[in-house]
Amino acid sequence: MFSGIVEEVGTVDSATDVGGRRDIVIAADKVLEDLRIADSINVDGVCQTVVQVGRGAFKVQAIATTLSRTTLAEFRRGRKVNLERPIAAGGRFGGHFVQGHVDGVGTVTWVKRQGEMWLVRFSLPDTVGPFTILHGSIALDGVSLTINALPDAGTAEVALIPYTYEHTNLSRLAPGDRVNLEADMIGKYVARALGLHREEGTTDLEQKLSEWGIT
Repeated sequence: MFSGIVEEVGTVDSATDVGGRRDIVIAADKVLEDLRIADSINVDGVCQTVVQVGRGAFKVQAIATTLSRTTLAEFRRGRKVNLERPIAAGGRFGGHFVQGHVDGVGTVTWVKRQGEMWLVRFSLPDTVGPFTILHGSIALDGVSLTINALPDAGTAEVALIPYTYEHTNLSRLAPGDRVNLEADMIGKYVARALGLHREEGTTDLEQKLSEWGIT
């Protein structure tokens, strides 16, 4: 489990295709302090397992499923990536609950500076849109952000404060860039419980509560 609070921005040292997977070596500093083989780490919003730790870098292996559902297939040497280790039990918890399980990939439509902040709009795939609400949480490339606006059913907007802009890789974003999106975990579980995800339409809340014996 992660918080969406980026610890540092690492750099892809190499990305090598091996059969159906991709071996990715990432140069880092802070996250290496206590990183061990088999640990989980959030890389641009994707939970990965550390398979090797060396001096100044670590390696993960992205399998075919991950490559097809995230932007990791686009990783090349020199790419800047957001890194976060799992939440430590008993530690402070900022951001929101982030699993590192990407729900879909969106596309940046525009980036606009407004005063000291930057507004970023991006498309919402069908796997993310239904769980995205105004002022709710969303993880964009692993960064916990608040939905600033919903211009239409298929678009969302977030605002980046100067600190976030300067301490994550979101400062690189430009129209056309693809980003990993994870909808709010609590919202997904609520929708599941109420049956809102069903293809036949929205389940009536009162009927569902009645079935559960709640009046």
